[in-house]
Amino acid sequence: MSRVDFYVLSADAPDARLRYACRLAERAIEQGCQVYIQTPDVQRLDDMLWTFSDGSFLPHEVYRGQAAAHARVMVMVGSEVGPQSHRGLLINLMDAMPSDVNAYDRIAEIVDVDPERKRAARERFKQYREQGCAMESHNL
Repeated sequence: MSRVDFYVLSADAPDARLRYACRLAERAIEQGCQVYIQTPDVQRLDDMLWTFSDGSFLPHEVYRGQAAAHARVMVMVGSEVGPQSHRGLLINLMDAMPSDVNAYDRIAEIVDVDPERKRAARERFKQYREQGCAMESHNL
C-alpha cells in the first residue's frame, strides 16, 4: 500500500508546482530514493531540473518507455507509467491518479491555487482513499 502526500501550495507563482516538484525530488535523492516525475509537460520540467536552483541542477533522464541500459540517475521524468527501476517516489503532476498506484512506496501530489487543478486533486484524494492508501496533507 502506498503512502500519498498532498502538498497544497498557497503561492500563485508561475511554475510553482514544477519548482516544488524539483525541490521534492532533490530532497528524495539526498535520502537515496529513486524518483519518477510524471508530468504532461516533460520538456518544461526537463528544462527546470537544470535551472531551478542557483548553482546546482538535478541529474535526470527523460523516460520514453524504456530506460537506457546505462541509466544511473536517481530522477527520471516522463508522461507515461514509470520504469520499474524508479518506484521509490512518484511525483504525480498529471490531472489523473496513476494507474499503477500500488507500485510506488510513496506518491506526492502537488496542488496549486488553480481552481480546476484543486477540483481534480480532490477527486484523486477520494480515489486514493478508496484504494486504501495512507494519506497525509501538507499546507505550504
